[in-house]
Amino acid sequence: MKQTELLQILTPFTAERLALLERHEAGAQVVSHYDFNNTYQYVINREETHITWLQSALTNAGAAMPTAASRIAVPAIPKASKKNEPALFRGVLDDDAATLRAFIDRWRTKVGEMSQDRHRIMLNVILGESAEHLRLFEQAAGGFEDLLGKRTGGVVRQGGVLPNRWQE
Repeated sequence: MKQTELLQILTPFTAERLALLERHEAGAQVVSHYDFNNTYQYVINREETHITWLQSALTNAGAAMPTAASRIAVPAIPKASKKNEPALFRGVLDDDAATLRAFIDRWRTKVGEMSQDRHRIMLNVILGESAEHLRLFEQAAGGFEDLLGKRTGGVVRQGGVLPNRWQE
C-alpha cells in the first residue's frame, strides 16, 4: 500500500474518530445518570487511546493530525427529575449508538481491503472496540444500568454527576 493510499484512509478515519470523541465528551456533560456517565468516561478513555494510536500512525507516515470531521450535536434532554430516570437520556444514548453504528458500517469494508497489515489490524481493533461501545450505548438506551458491573449490597441508585468537573 502506497503512502498516499494509506493517508487517504488514515486521515478521514482519524477525523471521524475525533468527531465521535468530541460528541461523547459533550454527551457526558449532559447525561448525569451516574452509571451511564461512568460508561461515557470508560468510552472516552478508550477513544483517547485510539486517537493516540492514530496520531502516531499519521506522524510515522509524515502527516499532520486532522481536525474533527464535523461537530455532532447532542439531542436535547427533557427536564430532569430528582431521580435521574434512565429514560430521560434515551435520545442521547440512541444517538450515540446510531453514530457509532454508521462509523463502523462506513469503515469496516474499507479497512478490510487494506493490504498494509499493521495499520489494518490497528483500525480493526478500533472498529472492534467501537462495536463494544455501541453495545454499551444500546444497553444504556434500553434502560440497563449495570453496564460496567453490578452494584453490590442492593445499594439504591440516587443522585447524579455534575456537567462540569470543577465547580466553584
